[in-house]
Amino acid sequence: GHGPCSIIYFAFWVFLMFPNWFWPIGRPGIALGGGLSMVVWRFILRETGHGPYFNAEHVIIMEPLFLLFGLMLTTIYIEKMEVGGLFDKLRESLDDPVNWKRSAKIMAMSTIGSAAVMNDSVVLIFSGVVVDLCVRHKVANSLPYLLSLATTANIGSALTMTGNPQNILIVSLAYDDIGWLEFAKNMFLPTLAASLINAFLMFVYYGSELFPGSSGFFENMGIMFAGNRTPEMLAQEHAYYARQASNKEGAEEATTHGWSIWSKIQAVVTALFLVFFAMGYDVCVVSIAAGCVLMCIAAYKRQHFDPRTENVQYDEDGNPLPPKKTYDMDGNEIEPEEEELVTESETTLTEVDYGLLMLFIGQFLLIGSFDDTGVPQAFFNFTMGGCAEQMAEGACVYWFVMIVTVLSNIASNVPVCQMLAATFPFASPYEWLQVSFSATIAGNLTMLGSAANMIVAFQAAKVGDRTFTSERHFPFGIPSTLLCLYAGTFLLATFHFSPECSVKLGECDEEGN
Repeated sequence: GHGPCSIIYFAFWVFLMFPNWFWPIGRPGIALGGGLSMVVWRFILRETGHGPYFNAEHVIIMEPLFLLFGLMLTTIYIEKMEVGGLFDKLRESLDDPVNWKRSAKIMAMSTIGSAAVMNDSVVLIFSGVVVDLCVRHKVANSLPYLLSLATTANIGSALTMTGNPQNILIVSLAYDDIGWLEFAKNMFLPTLAASLINAFLMFVYYGSELFPGSSGFFENMGIMFAGNRTPEMLAQEHAYYARQASNKEGAEEATTHGWSIWSKIQAVVTALFLVFFAMGYDVCVVSIAAGCVLMCIAAYKRQHFDPRTENVQYDEDGNPLPPKKTYDMDGNEIEPEEEELVTESETTLTEVDYGLLMLFIGQFLLIGSFDDTGVPQAFFNFTMGGCAEQMAEGACVYWFVMIVTVLSNIASNVPVCQMLAATFPFASPYEWLQVSFSATIAGNLTMLGSAANMIVAFQAAKVGDRTFTSERHFPFGIPSTLLCLYAGTFLLATFHFSPECSVKLGECDEEGN
């Protein structure tokens, strides 16, 4: 049954890569359909005596699903709890009259936010904000700002095990335990180097947009570090502050200033959320607990503090009409029913991306069965050649990360990580860290390389901005990814704290080698 199982996997891989070519059911539906097709086919093989038992429940890895749900829940409540709350303050902080500073702020926010609460959530929330900033400042080319958001979301997510779905999966699949703080300590230097390289290339490649009126690279450096300004930049600043002044004159005085009690609660919960991560508590429990705490606070706020919606009708002159009275058949007035409270199940909880959870479940079923064929194992052994037994040692590590990078853009990084777990089930924590970094940075190679890129393109297109395309991403994505990948791989190979052996298998000596 190896051949048919491989055919089913590759057929649904094509459907997932090009979902609009076939039935319009979306990637979650395609993945779930593929997973169920694989389950049915494996059942037929077993009943006819042509295949072993397929434990579908065993291949569905629950930890990533729990963690994704918790992170989505927490992020949504931080965003939606209050107008002018924590996320709105972050949005406002991105605005700046200077183009390169605005790009730098977007990159900094995206990097830190993705490390904290998962890159997909960050780009989903801030894509529209970036486009709005471009419209507000009448930017001719929004691509540098959208690239600033997307590329740094992928790079920043490499820092922590909760930064992206493949990191979550890797920590769940690794034979040895990898803690949140241990993961972050190992990834700090590679992520920092990749962030600096990406920002440098951004300012060089899009210098004409980010430094209007500048004559070239050296003048750009003077603008950044010496505070110089070109006439075009001064004109932009004057227009910005004139706009700000007119908006203040025309706007009514704000009723609240600074941080409300709800914003402070959001900040405290977010800080505790990260502290418990760093202290080594179970990330699934911490993320879901944080989301539930914010849900209870939001429900209490909605019930006792938010203004009620008034269903008052008015006549032609604008005078309120008295409420209509209804009577029964005996002429007795029927008392109106009490207004039902709006519950969280009807509002905020509906915004959790349950389709993403379905997509992962379907992929787990598809890849779990495909791994049983032995095809992924044979492919990796063939491509690694003489480095198969020492994939992350010496010069072999650079060939290994290139294979992971290419495959992550062909088959997506989450399936590649699951295939690697079947191929190298006892890989050391250090080897998994190399996989994590390369699979994450690989997302910047092409626009199809990560879900974050696709989300940015889709969200921007929804508000009329279609500049973020594969053709325009390609010239910047390839050099940036390759430089970030190999610089980070070198730093991780040179400076790492995780053992290069399996502690649970008793392979390590006193020095952890």
